Amino acid sequence: MKTLFLNIVLCAIICSISYGQNPTHKNQSPQPIHFNSNTTSNFTDTEFAKLEEVYGSALKTEILNRPSRVLAVKEILRNRVVIKAFSSPENRKAYPMLSQVPMFKTFVPDIRRDAFFDPLSFNPLKYNFKFHSPKAQGFRVGNTKYCILIKPQHYNN
Repeated sequence: MKTLFLNIVLCAIICSISYGQNPTHKNQSPQPIHFNSNTTSNFTDTEFAKLEEVYGSALKTEILNRPSRVLAVKEILRNRVVIKAFSSPENRKAYPMLSQVPMFKTFVPDIRRDAFFDPLSFNPLKYNFKFHSPKAQGFRVGNTKYCILIKPQHYNN
């Protein structure tokens, strides 16, 4: 009986050790994010207005006083969010609607969706997009020819 118990314990230990050695189960260190060179310049007036619209009085404490967040927001606004016009509606069907994405109301609770979509003034920060998703995302804009494409945070790696 004692031998059987020892064999079971030994088998369990060997199985757990081999499971822990499996590379898919090891803790992987996070990849660094590579920022494009255009993130070194200051926010433009348009970008700053977008930030103010979303962060309100918390802009300084939440973004401007945090250099890593400044870089991340510049990368989002300048490089990761792409608005693309599709000529064929079939190319857009796979994407969910922008209207299904909740608004980001953490700092400005009464923020509203735009009545009309203008690709030149679209503020992606107003929406609760999953900017830290490892996968690319796409969203259809109502009954327009536009889609919003969001590149994953490690697209430069």
